[in-house]
Amino acid sequence: MENSLRYGLFLIAGVLVLIASLFASALIVNSSFVSILLLIVGLGLTGFSLFQLRSELLLLLRGQRGELMLMTFGMLLLFVAIAWVSSLFAARWDMTASREHSLAPQTIHMLKSVDKPVHITFFHDRGMRETVELYQQIVAQNDKLTIEFFDPMLNPSQAKLRGVEFPGTALMESEGRKINVNGPTETDIANGILRVTQGKQQMACFTDGHGEPDPFSLESHDHTEGDTGHAHGLETKTVAHENHGMAKAKNSLEAMNYLVEKVALMKSAGDLSRCSVLIIIGPQLPFLPAEVKIVDSFLHNGGNAMFLIDPFSKTGLEPILAKYSIVLDDGMVIDEASHFWADVSAPAVTDYNRHDITTRLPLTFFPGVRAIFPVADKVPGTSVRPVINSSTKSFTTPDKSRADFVNNKSRNGPLTLMVSAGFNPKTEESASLVMKQLRGEKPEDSNEPKPDATRKASRIVVGGDADFATNSYYHILGNGSLFLNSVNFLAARENLIGVEPRTFDLPYVNMTNTQMKGTFIMSLILVPLLMAALGVAVWWRRR
Repeated sequence: MENSLRYGLFLIAGVLVLIASLFASALIVNSSFVSILLLIVGLGLTGFSLFQLRSELLLLLRGQRGELMLMTFGMLLLFVAIAWVSSLFAARWDMTASREHSLAPQTIHMLKSVDKPVHITFFHDRGMRETVELYQQIVAQNDKLTIEFFDPMLNPSQAKLRGVEFPGTALMESEGRKINVNGPTETDIANGILRVTQGKQQMACFTDGHGEPDPFSLESHDHTEGDTGHAHGLETKTVAHENHGMAKAKNSLEAMNYLVEKVALMKSAGDLSRCSVLIIIGPQLPFLPAEVKIVDSFLHNGGNAMFLIDPFSKTGLEPILAKYSIVLDDGMVIDEASHFWADVSAPAVTDYNRHDITTRLPLTFFPGVRAIFPVADKVPGTSVRPVINSSTKSFTTPDKSRADFVNNKSRNGPLTLMVSAGFNPKTEESASLVMKQLRGEKPEDSNEPKPDATRKASRIVVGGDADFATNSYYHILGNGSLFLNSVNFLAARENLIGVEPRTFDLPYVNMTNTQMKGTFIMSLILVPLLMAALGVAVWWRRR
């Protein structure tokens, strides 16, 4: 008994020495000699003790106790095996409702479209584990993406070599281009990859000087001020509001690698050459003839532009739109079948025409919108595609204070609320030749003016409402995605369509009028009636 106790103490001492060897290896600098010495002593004590206690151990392993110990040892081996396999084949399950720990589908689609090699060097500290995992998720989407991880404190030479001073900095390299990304979010990283692969930033120019919403303003208002205040749909009084802002849209564009600038056309001397996309949103005052000429020249030379023009407003840009076979209706669209909450002048749309702009687009709505129609005689070389339509029960009203159908003035739905249009000089020339052949004329005998050989291909997006993209409505449902998709479509950046900064707002429900009526009938009528019927049936059966 005394020998068993003595050798048992030796066994405990041997295990403690082995643990001390592990601590020495991890904590003491240049500890190889100490840790090896402790390892040898520990193994010697443990082995000697186990040999001396062999008979007691064999007795202990007999019967049910042996079976229990073997089962415990087997379970430990199973857990070790699972841990080892999981380290080789990683798997993740994001159980959050908003999928905030997973990459957005749009980001995955963009990353898979990267066709140039990108090498990322990320400098981090021990507190940036989530960012490291995010980079690992991103790199795993495409074989052309590679990554290295360094701690600038433990690897100062690597940090100094690359000019990095602080953790949290990622150096991205592609085909000789280098950029630094300091943001830790998914959008920052994904758009950094786009920047280094594309090699340049594009400019989004907002016109200024006509009462347009300010892209650098975060002001917004609740639009519930009634008859004595401001409204965008049906209204009885118009109040000048200076609090419209579009900073939410501007911030999203900048996060997607755009440069954003306000341009006053008369001050810029007509130079819009640096603008990739010209954005004209909600002008309250007409453009001067000289400004209209500048915009027309920009499009004539191959520029692309977005026009979002509210109902009952004259902008002076109508002749430019007519060159793309587009005319704006003078009234406002009323949609009694599908509208946002209880406002019949705010059509809500869930079903879209097939178009790059509407890719993966959720419900959108337009608080006060005008209809868009093609011109009677299509301009040669132009093509117009409807993007968004209202329901079949919608109609236009020429009076902003009434939601009534007016004979000989109103038009029935479905009505087009947004279109994309383009001009192709090759198509224009072909159309001209076809018309001459149909009339039996020879090209050289025709007296018709020849197509303008200096006009270049261009495209525009025209919407009948500007408010959906302002701060008040940008973040609701799919309105922000619609704006960003339109800009990316005009900038020919289809790989960015659907990619936008991710936000995680408190959950809330927005419904159309049809959904509201269905919820009301279901919760307050059908369910109580069903429960009453079940109660009556139970009572009748017991009776």
